[in-house]
Amino acid sequence: MTPRNENELAEVIRAASGPLRVQGGGTRDVGAPVDGEVLSTAGLSGVTLYEPGAMTLVAGAGTPVAELEMLLAEEGQRLAFEPSDLRGLLGTSGGSTIGGVVATGASGPRRIQAGAVRDFCLGVRFVDGAGRVLKNGGRVMKNVTGYDLVKLMAGSWGTLGVLSEVSLKVMAIPETETTLVGEGLSPADAVAAMSAALGSPFDITGAAHLEGKTCIRIEGLEASVAYRARALADDVLPGFQPVEATASAALWAGIRDVRVFAGADGAVWRVSVKPTDGPKLVHALGDLAHEAVFDWGGGLVWLRVDETRDGDAGATAIRAALAPLGGHATLMRATAQTRARVPVFQPEPAPVAALSRGLRNKFDPRGILNPGLMGA
Repeated sequence: MTPRNENELAEVIRAASGPLRVQGGGTRDVGAPVDGEVLSTAGLSGVTLYEPGAMTLVAGAGTPVAELEMLLAEEGQRLAFEPSDLRGLLGTSGGSTIGGVVATGASGPRRIQAGAVRDFCLGVRFVDGAGRVLKNGGRVMKNVTGYDLVKLMAGSWGTLGVLSEVSLKVMAIPETETTLVGEGLSPADAVAAMSAALGSPFDITGAAHLEGKTCIRIEGLEASVAYRARALADDVLPGFQPVEATASAALWAGIRDVRVFAGADGAVWRVSVKPTDGPKLVHALGDLAHEAVFDWGGGLVWLRVDETRDGDAGATAIRAALAPLGGHATLMRATAQTRARVPVFQPEPAPVAALSRGLRNKFDPRGILNPGLMGA
Protein backbone atom coordinates (compact mmCIF):
# COMPACT_ATOMS: atom_id res chain seq x y z
CA MET A 1 0.00 0.00 0.00
CA THR A 2 1.37 3.36 -1.07
CA PRO A 3 -1.00 6.24 -0.22
CA ARG A 4 -0.53 9.38 -2.29
CA ASN A 5 -1.47 11.93 0.35
CA GLU A 6 -2.20 12.30 4.05
CA ASN A 7 -5.95 11.69 3.70
CA GLU A 8 -5.33 8.42 1.89
CA LEU A 9 -2.80 7.45 4.55
CA ALA A 10 -5.40 8.04 7.26
CA GLU A 11 -7.98 6.02 5.35
CA VAL A 12 -5.59 3.12 4.89
CA ILE A 13 -4.76 2.99 8.59
CA ARG A 14 -8.41 3.30 9.66
CA ALA A 15 -9.37 0.47 7.31
CA ALA A 16 -6.51 -1.82 8.34
CA SER A 17 -7.68 -5.15 9.76
CA GLY A 18 -4.22 -6.42 10.73
CA PRO A 19 -0.61 -5.41 11.38
CA LEU A 20 1.10 -2.87 9.14
CA ARG A 21 4.82 -2.86 8.40
CA VAL A 22 5.58 0.84 8.02
CA GLN A 23 8.35 1.57 5.52
CA GLY A 24 10.00 4.66 4.09
CA GLY A 25 12.76 3.88 1.63
CA GLY A 26 13.41 0.43 3.08
CA THR A 27 17.09 1.18 3.73
CA ARG A 28 17.07 0.58 7.51
CA ASP A 29 15.92 -2.98 8.09
CA VAL A 30 16.44 -2.88 11.84
CA GLY A 31 14.39 -4.34 14.67
CA ALA A 32 12.48 -7.54 15.16
CA PRO A 33 10.84 -8.70 11.90
CA VAL A 34 7.28 -7.43 11.51
CA ASP A 35 4.73 -9.78 9.99
CA GLY A 36 2.30 -7.42 8.34
CA GLU A 37 1.21 -5.71 5.14
CA VAL A 38 3.75 -3.16 3.92
CA LEU A 39 2.61 0.46 4.23
CA SER A 40 4.97 2.64 2.22
CA THR A 41 5.28 6.41 2.61
CA ALA A 42 6.99 6.76 -0.78
CA GLY A 43 3.91 8.45 -2.24
CA LEU A 44 4.08 11.25 0.35
CA SER A 45 6.92 12.95 -1.45
CA GLY A 46 7.75 16.53 -2.33
CA VAL A 47 8.91 19.81 -0.82
CA THR A 48 5.96 22.03 0.09
CA LEU A 49 7.97 24.95 1.51
CA TYR A 50 11.60 26.00 1.38
CA GLU A 51 12.74 29.37 2.68
CA PRO A 52 16.54 29.59 2.36
CA GLY A 53 16.62 32.92 4.16
CA ALA A 54 14.83 31.49 7.17
CA MET A 55 16.72 28.19 6.83
CA THR A 56 13.51 26.18 7.06
CA LEU A 57 12.14 23.40 4.89
CA VAL A 58 8.86 21.43 4.88
CA ALA A 59 8.67 18.15 3.00
CA GLY A 60 6.55 15.04 2.72
CA ALA A 61 7.84 12.13 4.76
CA GLY A 62 8.50 10.05 1.66
CA THR A 63 10.79 12.64 0.07
CA PRO A 64 14.18 11.07 -0.73
CA VAL A 65 17.02 12.49 1.36
CA ALA A 66 19.18 12.69 -1.77
CA GLU A 67 16.59 14.98 -3.37
CA LEU A 68 16.57 17.28 -0.34
CA GLU A 69 20.35 17.38 -0.20
CA MET A 70 20.52 18.44 -3.86
CA LEU A 71 17.92 21.16 -3.33
CA LEU A 72 19.69 22.49 -0.24
CA ALA A 73 23.12 22.40 -1.89
CA GLU A 74 21.88 24.72 -4.64
CA GLU A 75 21.39 27.34 -1.89
CA GLY A 76 24.62 26.50 -0.07
CA GLN A 77 22.78 24.70 2.72
CA ARG A 78 22.56 21.17 4.16
CA LEU A 79 20.91 18.98 6.77
CA ALA A 80 22.78 19.79 9.97
CA PHE A 81 22.59 16.36 11.60
CA GLU A 82 24.52 14.53 8.83
CA PRO A 83 22.13 11.58 8.27
CA SER A 84 23.84 8.28 7.58
CA ASP A 85 23.43 6.03 4.56
CA LEU A 86 23.48 2.50 5.98
CA ARG A 87 22.68 0.59 2.80
CA GLY A 88 26.22 -0.75 2.56
CA LEU A 89 26.29 -1.77 6.21
CA LEU A 90 22.86 -3.39 6.22
CA GLY A 91 22.92 -4.79 2.69
CA THR A 92 19.74 -2.96 1.68
CA SER A 93 18.76 -1.03 -1.43
CA GLY A 94 16.40 1.80 -2.25
CA GLY A 95 16.82 5.38 -1.12
CA SER A 96 16.56 6.88 2.35
CA THR A 97 13.56 9.14 2.99
CA ILE A 98 13.39 12.12 5.31
CA GLY A 99 10.54 10.53 7.25
CA GLY A 100 12.63 7.42 7.77
CA VAL A 101 15.56 9.53 8.97
CA VAL A 102 13.36 11.27 11.56
CA ALA A 103 11.55 8.08 12.61
CA THR A 104 14.85 6.26 13.22
CA GLY A 105 16.70 9.24 14.71
CA ALA A 106 19.53 8.80 12.21
CA SER A 107 22.06 11.35 13.49
CA GLY A 108 25.62 11.29 12.14
CA PRO A 109 29.06 12.38 13.42
CA ARG A 110 28.16 16.08 13.58
CA ARG A 111 25.75 15.39 16.43
CA ILE A 112 28.48 16.17 18.98
CA GLN A 113 28.54 19.77 17.78
CA ALA A 114 25.26 20.57 16.01
CA GLY A 115 22.80 18.24 17.73
CA ALA A 116 20.57 15.32 16.80
CA VAL A 117 17.74 14.92 14.30
CA ARG A 118 15.17 15.84 16.95
CA ASP A 119 16.97 19.15 17.60
CA PHE A 120 16.39 20.27 14.00
CA CYS A 121 12.87 18.93 13.60
CA LEU A 122 10.56 21.92 14.02
CA GLY A 123 7.26 20.21 13.39
CA VAL A 124 5.61 16.99 12.29
CA ARG A 125 2.35 15.77 10.86
CA PHE A 126 1.49 12.11 11.30
CA VAL A 127 -1.35 9.62 11.38
CA ASP A 128 -1.68 7.52 14.50
CA GLY A 129 -2.85 3.92 14.77
CA ALA A 130 -6.48 5.00 15.05
CA GLY A 131 -6.26 6.88 11.75
CA ARG A 132 -6.26 10.33 13.33
CA VAL A 133 -4.20 13.10 11.71
CA LEU A 134 -2.09 14.83 14.33
CA LYS A 135 0.34 17.73 14.12
CA ASN A 136 2.77 19.39 16.47
CA GLY A 137 5.28 22.20 16.20
CA GLY A 138 5.59 24.61 13.33
CA ARG A 139 7.95 26.23 10.87
CA VAL A 140 9.95 28.26 13.37
CA MET A 141 11.80 27.10 16.46
CA LYS A 142 9.62 29.03 18.94
CA ASN A 143 6.32 27.66 17.64
CA VAL A 144 6.17 24.54 19.81
CA THR A 145 3.22 24.22 22.14
CA GLY A 146 1.57 21.50 24.20
CA TYR A 147 3.05 18.03 24.15
CA ASP A 148 6.37 17.78 22.34
CA LEU A 149 5.30 15.15 19.84
CA VAL A 150 8.12 16.26 17.54
CA LYS A 151 10.75 14.78 19.81
CA LEU A 152 8.51 11.83 20.67
CA MET A 153 8.21 10.84 17.01
CA ALA A 154 11.96 11.15 16.40
CA GLY A 155 13.34 7.69 17.07
CA SER A 156 9.93 6.01 17.48
CA TRP A 157 10.55 3.69 14.48
CA GLY A 158 6.99 4.00 13.21
CA THR A 159 5.46 2.44 16.32
CA LEU A 160 3.45 5.49 17.44
CA GLY A 161 2.35 6.91 14.12
CA VAL A 162 3.19 7.19 10.44
CA LEU A 163 4.85 10.48 9.56
CA SER A 164 3.30 12.34 6.64
CA GLU A 165 5.23 15.62 6.78
CA VAL A 166 8.24 17.07 8.60
CA SER A 167 9.45 20.64 9.08
CA LEU A 168 13.20 21.07 9.47
CA LYS A 169 15.74 23.71 10.36
CA VAL A 170 18.72 23.54 8.01
CA MET A 171 22.19 25.09 8.13
CA ALA A 172 24.73 26.67 5.80
CA ILE A 173 27.46 24.56 4.22
CA PRO A 174 30.81 25.76 5.61
CA GLU A 175 33.44 27.15 3.27
CA THR A 176 35.86 24.31 3.94
CA GLU A 177 36.87 21.59 6.38
CA THR A 178 40.03 19.94 7.66
CA THR A 179 40.49 16.71 9.58
CA LEU A 180 43.50 16.13 11.81
CA VAL A 181 44.46 12.44 11.77
CA GLY A 182 46.60 10.66 14.33
CA GLU A 183 47.96 7.14 13.81
CA GLY A 184 48.46 4.22 16.14
CA LEU A 185 46.68 5.33 19.30
CA SER A 186 45.02 2.74 21.53
CA PRO A 187 41.26 3.18 22.03
CA ALA A 188 41.84 4.65 25.50
CA ASP A 189 44.48 7.10 24.24
CA ALA A 190 42.29 7.96 21.24
CA VAL A 191 39.34 8.80 23.49
CA ALA A 192 41.64 10.93 25.66
CA ALA A 193 42.81 12.82 22.54
CA MET A 194 39.25 13.26 21.30
CA SER A 195 38.12 14.50 24.71
CA ALA A 196 40.97 17.02 24.79
CA ALA A 197 40.04 18.29 21.33
CA LEU A 198 36.34 18.52 22.18
CA GLY A 199 37.22 20.39 25.36
CA SER A 200 39.27 22.94 23.44
CA PRO A 201 37.87 26.25 22.13
CA PHE A 202 38.30 25.17 18.49
CA ASP A 203 34.71 24.07 17.72
CA ILE A 204 35.17 20.42 16.73
CA THR A 205 32.46 18.97 14.46
CA GLY A 206 33.61 15.36 14.36
CA ALA A 207 35.72 13.08 16.58
CA ALA A 208 36.12 9.40 15.71
CA HIS A 209 38.59 6.50 15.99
CA LEU A 210 38.73 3.49 13.69
CA GLU A 211 41.32 1.18 12.17
CA GLY A 212 44.05 2.73 14.29
CA LYS A 213 43.28 6.27 13.09
CA THR A 214 41.97 9.06 15.29
CA CYS A 215 40.11 11.76 13.32
CA ILE A 216 39.24 15.28 14.49
CA ARG A 217 37.21 17.50 12.14
CA ILE A 218 37.05 21.30 11.97
CA GLU A 219 34.68 23.20 9.65
CA GLY A 220 34.07 26.85 8.81
CA LEU A 221 35.62 29.77 6.96
CA GLU A 222 38.92 28.91 5.28
CA ALA A 223 41.09 31.25 7.34
CA SER A 224 39.41 30.19 10.58
CA VAL A 225 39.79 26.48 9.80
CA ALA A 226 43.47 26.93 8.94
CA TYR A 227 44.14 28.80 12.19
CA ARG A 228 42.21 26.36 14.37
CA ALA A 229 43.81 23.31 12.75
CA ARG A 230 47.31 24.70 13.34
CA ALA A 231 46.55 25.67 16.91
CA LEU A 232 44.93 22.32 17.67
CA ALA A 233 47.87 20.38 16.20
CA ASP A 234 50.38 22.52 18.06
CA ASP A 235 48.67 22.73 21.44
CA VAL A 236 46.45 19.66 21.80
CA LEU A 237 47.19 17.01 19.17
CA PRO A 238 50.94 16.90 18.46
CA GLY A 239 51.81 14.62 15.58
CA PHE A 240 48.36 14.73 13.98
CA GLN A 241 48.43 15.44 10.25
CA PRO A 242 45.85 17.43 8.23
CA VAL A 243 43.53 15.94 5.61
CA GLU A 244 41.77 18.76 3.82
CA ALA A 245 38.60 19.66 1.92
CA THR A 246 37.20 16.91 -0.33
CA ALA A 247 39.50 14.25 1.13
CA SER A 248 38.25 15.16 4.60
CA ALA A 249 34.63 14.99 3.45
CA ALA A 250 35.19 11.55 1.95
CA LEU A 251 36.79 10.34 5.17
CA TRP A 252 33.76 11.41 7.22
CA ALA A 253 31.27 9.93 4.76
CA GLY A 254 32.90 6.57 5.44
CA ILE A 255 32.76 7.11 9.20
CA ARG A 256 29.15 8.27 9.03
CA ASP A 257 28.08 5.19 7.07
CA VAL A 258 30.25 2.69 9.02
CA ARG A 259 31.69 1.51 5.70
CA VAL A 260 34.50 -0.36 7.44
CA PHE A 261 31.92 -3.03 8.38
CA ALA A 262 30.14 -3.10 5.01
CA GLY A 263 30.57 -6.50 3.42
CA ALA A 264 32.32 -7.95 6.49
CA ASP A 265 30.84 -11.00 8.19
CA GLY A 266 29.07 -10.88 11.52
CA ALA A 267 26.44 -9.01 13.46
CA VAL A 268 26.81 -5.29 14.15
CA TRP A 269 25.87 -3.55 17.39
CA ARG A 270 25.42 0.17 17.99
CA VAL A 271 26.29 1.01 21.59
CA SER A 272 25.88 4.32 23.42
CA VAL A 273 28.03 4.89 26.50
CA LYS A 274 29.86 7.64 28.32
CA PRO A 275 32.86 8.37 26.05
CA THR A 276 35.49 7.25 28.54
CA ASP A 277 33.61 3.96 29.01
CA GLY A 278 33.84 2.95 25.35
CA PRO A 279 37.37 1.50 25.59
CA LYS A 280 36.45 -0.20 28.87
CA LEU A 281 33.53 -1.92 27.18
CA VAL A 282 35.62 -3.16 24.26
CA HIS A 283 38.31 -4.41 26.63
CA ALA A 284 35.74 -6.23 28.76
CA LEU A 285 34.32 -7.99 25.70
CA GLY A 286 37.74 -9.37 24.72
CA ASP A 287 37.68 -11.48 21.55
CA LEU A 288 33.91 -11.12 21.20
CA ALA A 289 34.39 -7.74 19.51
CA HIS A 290 36.21 -8.40 16.22
CA GLU A 291 36.32 -4.68 15.36
CA ALA A 292 35.18 -1.45 16.97
CA VAL A 293 34.51 2.04 15.60
CA PHE A 294 34.32 4.93 18.07
CA ASP A 295 32.32 8.01 17.07
CA TRP A 296 30.94 11.03 18.95
CA GLY A 297 34.23 11.33 20.84
CA GLY A 298 33.88 7.72 22.03
CA GLY A 299 30.24 7.93 23.13
CA LEU A 300 29.02 5.89 20.15
CA VAL A 301 30.65 2.50 19.64
CA TRP A 302 29.97 0.28 16.63
CA LEU A 303 30.90 -3.36 17.29
CA ARG A 304 31.25 -6.21 14.79
CA VAL A 305 30.82 -9.61 16.44
CA ASP A 306 30.38 -13.25 15.49
CA GLU A 307 26.61 -13.65 15.02
CA THR A 308 26.73 -17.26 16.21
CA ARG A 309 28.50 -16.33 19.45
CA ASP A 310 26.64 -17.72 22.48
CA GLY A 311 23.58 -18.28 20.28
CA ASP A 312 22.53 -14.62 20.63
CA ALA A 313 25.08 -12.62 18.64
CA GLY A 314 26.79 -11.73 21.91
CA ALA A 315 23.71 -9.95 23.31
CA THR A 316 24.01 -11.39 26.81
CA ALA A 317 27.71 -10.61 27.09
CA ILE A 318 27.39 -7.09 25.65
CA ARG A 319 24.49 -6.12 27.88
CA ALA A 320 26.14 -7.65 30.92
CA ALA A 321 29.26 -5.58 30.24
CA LEU A 322 27.07 -2.50 29.80
CA ALA A 323 25.13 -2.98 33.03
CA PRO A 324 27.68 -1.29 35.34
CA LEU A 325 28.35 1.43 32.74
CA GLY A 326 24.77 2.55 32.21
CA GLY A 327 24.76 2.44 28.41
CA HIS A 328 22.47 0.80 25.89
CA ALA A 329 23.00 -1.43 22.85
CA THR A 330 21.01 -1.91 19.65
CA LEU A 331 21.50 -4.86 17.31
CA MET A 332 21.70 -3.02 13.99
CA ARG A 333 22.62 -5.91 11.69
CA ALA A 334 21.82 -9.61 11.97
CA THR A 335 19.73 -12.21 10.18
CA ALA A 336 15.97 -12.07 10.56
CA GLN A 337 16.14 -15.29 12.57
CA THR A 338 18.53 -13.74 15.10
CA ARG A 339 16.53 -10.52 15.31
CA ALA A 340 13.36 -12.52 15.97
CA ARG A 341 15.05 -14.30 18.88
CA VAL A 342 17.24 -11.59 20.44
CA PRO A 343 15.96 -8.29 21.92
CA VAL A 344 17.19 -5.86 19.26
CA PHE A 345 16.70 -2.72 21.35
CA GLN A 346 17.95 -2.32 24.89
CA PRO A 347 15.41 -3.80 27.35
CA GLU A 348 13.85 -0.98 29.35
CA PRO A 349 13.60 -0.81 33.15
CA ALA A 350 10.10 -1.70 34.33
CA PRO A 351 8.93 1.90 34.99
CA VAL A 352 10.15 3.08 31.57
CA ALA A 353 8.65 0.03 29.86
CA ALA A 354 5.30 0.84 31.47
CA LEU A 355 5.48 4.40 30.12
CA SER A 356 6.36 3.09 26.65
CA ARG A 357 3.40 0.71 26.68
CA GLY A 358 1.15 3.54 27.79
CA LEU A 359 2.30 5.72 24.90
CA ARG A 360 1.80 2.92 22.38
CA ASN A 361 -1.67 2.21 23.76
CA LYS A 362 -2.52 5.90 23.47
CA PHE A 363 -1.29 6.42 19.92
CA ASP A 364 -1.84 2.92 18.54
CA PRO A 365 -4.68 1.37 20.56
CA ARG A 366 -5.09 -1.55 18.14
CA GLY A 367 -1.36 -2.34 18.12
CA ILE A 368 -1.11 -2.40 14.31
CA LEU A 369 1.88 -0.12 13.62
CA ASN A 370 5.14 -2.09 13.37
CA PRO A 371 4.00 -4.39 16.21
CA GLY A 372 6.88 -6.02 18.04
CA LEU A 373 9.58 -4.19 16.09
CA MET A 374 10.97 -2.55 19.24
CA GLY A 375 10.05 -5.41 21.56
CA ALA A 376 7.13 -5.91 23.92
